[in-house]
Amino acid sequence: HTSDEHEWFVNSKNEPEGRYGDYYIWRKGKGELPPNNWQSFFSGSTWNYYPERDEYALHLFSKKQMDLNWENPAVREGVYDIIRFWRDKGADGFRLDVINYISKSSLDDGDETLGSLLGFCGVEHYFYGKRLHEFLQEARQKGFGDAFLIGETPGTGPEMNKLLTAPSRGEMDTLFCFDHLENLGKGRFDIYRFDLNHLKKCFIGYQGDFADYAWPSIFLENHDNPRILSKIEPEGHHHPALAKMLAVLLLTARGVPFVYQGQELGAVNVDFQGIEELRDVESINLYRDLSEAGAEDAWARIKRGTRDHARVPMQWSPEPTGGFSASTPWIRLSDPKAWNVAAQQSAAGSILSAYKTLIALRKEHAALVYGSFTPLYENKRDLFCYERVLDSERFVVVANLSGKPIRHPWLKGELERIYGNYDDAAQALRPYEACVYHAVYA
Repeated sequence: HTSDEHEWFVNSKNEPEGRYGDYYIWRKGKGELPPNNWQSFFSGSTWNYYPERDEYALHLFSKKQMDLNWENPAVREGVYDIIRFWRDKGADGFRLDVINYISKSSLDDGDETLGSLLGFCGVEHYFYGKRLHEFLQEARQKGFGDAFLIGETPGTGPEMNKLLTAPSRGEMDTLFCFDHLENLGKGRFDIYRFDLNHLKKCFIGYQGDFADYAWPSIFLENHDNPRILSKIEPEGHHHPALAKMLAVLLLTARGVPFVYQGQELGAVNVDFQGIEELRDVESINLYRDLSEAGAEDAWARIKRGTRDHARVPMQWSPEPTGGFSASTPWIRLSDPKAWNVAAQQSAAGSILSAYKTLIALRKEHAALVYGSFTPLYENKRDLFCYERVLDSERFVVVANLSGKPIRHPWLKGELERIYGNYDDAAQALRPYEACVYHAVYA
């Protein structure tokens, strides 16, 4: 999409027969109604009416973000010009936002039953459009070249993702897949406690069969989701151990690990006091819709799932503004005294130091990057255990996914414990304990 203030859209709106007239998706309404029943991800219809053309234009997201018409070859060439501009500047990697939505298979009405289940009517017509692969391959050939491409592709699933990222196909290099971020049947705005056994199941899927065909991305947080620590354990009784355990899973996994700002410090959700403190358009619109529908828990749901938890300034120091600026930030901070860079930079037992140690370990040992991935004790609830093997080097990772002690599994062979998120070793795995074992065989 582009902004509705972009010159392409302004010209498209004012000159339907001009060069840019077909750069966006325009349709006549059905009497007083929009062209179809599709629902925007930011609430309401996906169509906005413009009297200048007596037509509606499509926007899957905000009314300020108008969908480009990728069926128009001139649009694609315009996009490739932008890509080449940045390539010429030296950019060699790109994250492509909701890239799987660029091809619309049709503009037919969405299935009402499916829409009620997904929360958004019409998704089936564009989440995996019939020309998606063609457009991505063309973009690679005419624009991106050998740049590293990370596609954000909600809803596509593992088999589609293999097609999107298999090296022989010339499309993406890796993808952000979101199956692991919420438990089955739950969404960001549902009030529940995240079960790490779901994360285990998803990670095994990503790093097992999938990684034999394409290289997965491994992440736990991003700019669109609340903080993972608060989703798992809102009370915060074991946050330091939990944060370090998650760091172990992230940095010993098979795939490309991504760390989102603040995660390496143990950032948690912000104690927003009311809707007036939020800046996220999605959250503000959804709160309005829920309130108008009489939902008593409207604010509780919005506070649980708003993206603004991950969009507050980075906290560099314990100062009231977090050391981000001498001015008052645009949004409420978390608690700068509870987590900030200055307090953790030189503390040996800090969450930040754990990330540094684990990143160094990953860089030192190719087995943690390229080694095979084999789950152990896969059916044991609350235990995530797997081995990474490359040539004569073997690592075994053991993690307790619960806030209660569990039995330490028996591990085959002579192994040295080279990292643990507790200072000492113990017979049982303590709450959210994670250990990394290592062996080299002649």
